Amino acid sequence: KLATAPTVEPVTLAEAKAHLRVDAADEDALITSLIMAAREWCEGYQNRAFITQTWDLVLDAWPSSDRIEIPRPPLQSVTSVAYIDSAGTSATMAAADYVVDVASEPGRLVLGYGKSWPTVTLRPGGAVTVRFVAGYGAAAAVPAGVKAAMKLIVGHWHANREMVLVGSISEQLEMAVAALLGRDRILYV
Repeated sequence: KLATAPTVEPVTLAEAKAHLRVDAADEDALITSLIMAAREWCEGYQNRAFITQTWDLVLDAWPSSDRIEIPRPPLQSVTSVAYIDSAGTSATMAAADYVVDVASEPGRLVLGYGKSWPTVTLRPGGAVTVRFVAGYGAAAAVPAGVKAAMKLIVGHWHANREMVLVGSISEQLEMAVAALLGRDRILYV
């Protein structure tokens, strides 16, 4: 669950307008919304976060292993691990009890040596929340292929403003986008 959205986009309005060959400001609001939608689509396709953003991973119970895999790489940090017991009391796990592995892809939270998950009885459903920060950082750190795919999508959506394109034969835009985004796509099983 997204807690704090990115404050900027990987592709600027100026970059998108240059790609679209648009000079006037008449469609700035539309193009800005297309940039955001393209980022969201690309992040969903790759199962990644591009610009720094904060997420909550909500679990029903502690894992049976000593680790929690954190979605939406690249992982920057884990802010907290909170849990709610069967009486409805909230608590936060001590950061000294776990190690955050940002080098793995996807990142993970691993119990420290000799540590275990809290032994309280958890409330049923949504008892554990791992708050984490993910993304490449600033827009400049986002891979060029991602930015190129976003521009292709923005261009396609800008040129085709309806759900169905009638009376035209087209090539598959998805092929170009998949080629640009597929290399770093995270697949979960």
